[in-house]
Amino acid sequence: MPSAKTRKPLHLNAFLMSTGHHEASWRLPESPAEAGSDIEHYKNLARIAERGRLDSLFLADSPVLMGDPGRRPAAKLEPTVLLTALAGATEHIGLIATASTSYNEPYNLARRFASLDHVSGGRAGWNIVTTAGADAARNFGLDDTPLHHERYRRAAEFVEVSTKLWDSWADDAVVADKEAGVHALAARVKAIGHRGEFFRVDGPLNVQRPPQGYPLLVQAGSSEDGKDFAARYAEAVFTAQQTLEEGIAFYRDVKARAVALGRDPETIKILPGIVPVIGDTEAEARELDAELDRLIVPEYAKRQLALRLKIAPEDLDLDAELPEDIPTEDEIEGAKSRYTLIVELARRERLTVRQLIGRLGGGRGHRTFAGTAEQVADTIEHWYDSGAADGFNIMPAVLPSGLEVFVDRVVPILQERGLFRTEYTGSTLREHYGLPRPANQLFDATDATDTTDATDTAGTADTAAPHAGLATAGAR
Repeated sequence: MPSAKTRKPLHLNAFLMSTGHHEASWRLPESPAEAGSDIEHYKNLARIAERGRLDSLFLADSPVLMGDPGRRPAAKLEPTVLLTALAGATEHIGLIATASTSYNEPYNLARRFASLDHVSGGRAGWNIVTTAGADAARNFGLDDTPLHHERYRRAAEFVEVSTKLWDSWADDAVVADKEAGVHALAARVKAIGHRGEFFRVDGPLNVQRPPQGYPLLVQAGSSEDGKDFAARYAEAVFTAQQTLEEGIAFYRDVKARAVALGRDPETIKILPGIVPVIGDTEAEARELDAELDRLIVPEYAKRQLALRLKIAPEDLDLDAELPEDIPTEDEIEGAKSRYTLIVELARRERLTVRQLIGRLGGGRGHRTFAGTAEQVADTIEHWYDSGAADGFNIMPAVLPSGLEVFVDRVVPILQERGLFRTEYTGSTLREHYGLPRPANQLFDATDATDTTDATDTAGTADTAAPHAGLATAGAR
């Protein structure tokens, strides 16, 4: 085991989901009835996470009503809007929002994240997702979702355009020279002139370069395409891994892909999800976990599982194992890695559908762990020291109580062991994660123009090489 002096900092992100990650959490007496749209509820959660000195908090999202609204609270606020409010309720913690490259346009989204980064003082992060599913497609005038590879090609170009737009203002563009009557140097604001397979974007952006240069770039796909995308673009990766061996294999795979692309592997942080259920004793924790599972409505959960597996609900018998004749991963267009994780978990442990529903009820495929605060800390430390994680995506089964217990009882143990910070030492999300501020791919800092130069070069097309800005972002 590495000594405290040689250990890299552990990173902790709070994944917030209305009443908690367990699908039955909303049925507990403590759960707020309108958690998904209650801003005070989220402000409270953000302050709890910040009290624990966590690196960041994270909001998932999808441009479609997810699942049956009778099953669990389904309403949710748009995450960048919600995080803008949380920026004013906190001072240090990073703020990561999910936004789809499938159903947004680069200009609008780059502007939203640049705005969030300015409002928060450099604490914004973007969880980049490609959205699958015909139900989402039909909300945007399409009959079905684009194919998996096409979605990732679009996502790659989307990120390229976004980074160019963030770079369309030089850091020194605004001089606010009142005497000369020059607010910004026109030569230091440049159009990007992007022409690609999916997008035609002139630019420049109508907001200055974000305080962080770019928001922290996060990714959560674990398919082959997802891992390639993460290796090229992501600076933090949220992943679901059920076993330590799988976690180590994923960690090594993504880091190796990053190295092959010329990146420093330290500039990509791997954060598996963990759903901790914490009690004073192990028996108490297991009983809390069992109580939540008893509150699952099996018929709702069976329909959701059938939807995930692309089979009819009547083909699933609650007290039998999964049928043999279910689709292969190659036949699945959306969330391929999560599909494989669920099927392999069921096959490996020979779970009945009822048992599988219970295992998925806490974290939808993320690892659940019921135990004492000491045991949760031991698990985190073991995965970290074994090379399976740079940190963890903390997914409390119940909110706010699960987050409060983690912050008040697990975090102090990690601090005592020298694994986690006792105070924030940086002011931006990139500083929390130990990542550099990316250089500007469109401007060289040494060629700043004199304040008297009012030449308008806003129509100059971008000629930077693909990935140029990202290459400088992480010493790749």
